[in-house]
Amino acid sequence: MTKSIRYSCCFLLAAGLLSSCQLPKPLLHPSARPMPVSFAGRSDTLGIASQNWRTFFADPHLVQLIDTALGGNLDLRIATQRIEAARASFDYSRGFLAPQVNAVASAGVDRYGQNTLNGVGNFDTNLSDNIRGNLVIPNPTPDYFLGARSTWEIDIWGKLRNRRKAAYLRFLSSEKGRHAVITAMVAEVAHYYYQLLALDGELEIIQKNINYQQNALGLVRIQKEAGRVTELAVQQFSAQLLNTRSRQGQVRQQIVENENQLNRLLGRYPQPIARGSSLQDRELPGQVLTGIPAQMLVRRPDIQQAELDLQAFNVDVDVARAEFLPSLNLTAYLGLNAFRTATLFNPGSIAAGLLSGLSAPVLNRRFVKANYRQSVAQSRESLYRYQQTILTGFSEVTTSLRGVENYRSVAELQAQEVAVLQTAVTTSNDLFASGYASYLEVITAQRSVLEAELALISTKQAQFLAITDLYRALGGGWY
Repeated sequence: MTKSIRYSCCFLLAAGLLSSCQLPKPLLHPSARPMPVSFAGRSDTLGIASQNWRTFFADPHLVQLIDTALGGNLDLRIATQRIEAARASFDYSRGFLAPQVNAVASAGVDRYGQNTLNGVGNFDTNLSDNIRGNLVIPNPTPDYFLGARSTWEIDIWGKLRNRRKAAYLRFLSSEKGRHAVITAMVAEVAHYYYQLLALDGELEIIQKNINYQQNALGLVRIQKEAGRVTELAVQQFSAQLLNTRSRQGQVRQQIVENENQLNRLLGRYPQPIARGSSLQDRELPGQVLTGIPAQMLVRRPDIQQAELDLQAFNVDVDVARAEFLPSLNLTAYLGLNAFRTATLFNPGSIAAGLLSGLSAPVLNRRFVKANYRQSVAQSRESLYRYQQTILTGFSEVTTSLRGVENYRSVAELQAQEVAVLQTAVTTSNDLFASGYASYLEVITAQRSVLEAELALISTKQAQFLAITDLYRALGGGWY
């Protein structure tokens, strides 16, 4: 009866191990969507993203600001710490491939009952003629150990190596994440810088128009004294001048706000921002080269980060599949073991042991299955996130590329409009002085040229921002 029970237990154990070895099928991802061969019909072999940001921007003031941001930006420092955390996680995962050895000093005591196996055995042992002095087993029985214990899981299925591989991929991903932060930061610094240059240009335009309006106000006052116009004309010109001056104050406040935002990005307290000439004195960017979409996949750090994350999650699925298989563990110890402190350091107290065994999930397979399903879901999510990042990158490149081209044509037309309206202001002043035009025509001409010049500077700003966004979208700015 006893032998049959033993055979049954062995059969059940073997059946459990075999059932635990049933692996889920390997994860299959859907085929990737084909990438377009060009951006908006262009197939340039080289693109602006291959340029270093110092060469691309070429403005010494902007280069200095970006250098300052690289040293003081807090988001960049946070990204650096993420890299350090990922490196530590990789080093931690490497440790499981080697035996874990711990120095151990332990002490304990057991009181065995008279009807227990150890109690009866110790009683009979003490009756032996060979047991004398320190060899007599006391009850309660102390247990002292001083030595080393080791545990080691033999990586027969590659589970631990895959964990190390996933940790290494995430370490590489964290580096790409830092590059993505640098790219975004460089573009954001350039954005604030060009906005400041545009606001400087607005101040210049407003001040020039204030001078025009002050001259016109002086002229209309002379006309009133001569009886050619009424007080209403003087009031209209005065109101227009006050409105333009109020705009000047609003632009100055916007400059303060943009400077403070830029200083925050640089990681420093508010202070004036040194910068070059306004956008009024700068030429619009010429035609830009984009390269091909395949180059964007290599250069954009966020796409590279998403790809590495996808690879890491795929490896996690392999790790989760290996959890269904039995694991081989070795346990060993070597040290001094005795039940009396007086004999602990005697040669006879040297003890050693080695135990190996296979273990596999049987009753807890539902937890292993749940972990596998979670890994599969995360892997598929990372795939869709990777595809989403590629689509976002392609959309950003196309939008910015079209923006550079469209804003160029808009700026050319607006420049012609400004030239015509500036001539109209001179003509209206001359006609008003000669009595051939009303004061309302002069006011309208002055207001129109102000709005047109402000619209032109706004378009210039939009084009500089568009080419900056294009540079970032193509993957430039992190080296």
